[in-house]
Amino acid sequence: MGTLFVDKLDPQSGTSLEIGSNGDTITIPSGCTITNSGTASGFGSSTDVAFLAGLGSNQTLAHETWTKLDMSSEIFDVGSCYDPSNDKFTVPTGKGGYYNIGFKVTGENAANSRQYIIWTKMYLNGSSSGSDFYSYYQNNTDNPTRNITTSSSVVRSLSAGDTLELYCQSATNNSSSSTAVSNYTLWWAYKLAT
Repeated sequence: MGTLFVDKLDPQSGTSLEIGSNGDTITIPSGCTITNSGTASGFGSSTDVAFLAGLGSNQTLAHETWTKLDMSSEIFDVGSCYDPSNDKFTVPTGKGGYYNIGFKVTGENAANSRQYIIWTKMYLNGSSSGSDFYSYYQNNTDNPTRNITTSSSVVRSLSAGDTLELYCQSATNNSSSSTAVSNYTLWWAYKLAT
């Protein structure tokens, strides 16, 4: 193997410079710096799976009953990963890895419900997935608060084909139902660049 010492490589006028052939490995040794002043394409990191969805309309939450939220208002969907018809995120083929997943749910209850709790959690592949997807907020004062919000986010390793759905329930001291408020209820996920 020989070493070529030059300060600059230029392709013939009007052509492209290609380094290596199919199957070759180009190595940049430790301690070297690559500086790019032009347009980078074909390498680097990017998020090619991401979605943000909201509650389609206000939704009733029955007392102490887990209810799948109707997150049918799709705000964006990179990589066609979210299906608003069934409110489900599916990890696309070949896109397994680490994901940031989060939600914010705002509930509203009658003014006379002094004690009010709202729980929210993700279901992984159709079942409750554990405490790292679980969040709740409790108002336990004598002066009632009608609107309360629960939110959480987590980084989780997901495999291609895994699905996520968002569920919620509430409880009050008088067993009344409450409402998930559409303008303030969102959830999202995006693949972390690796």
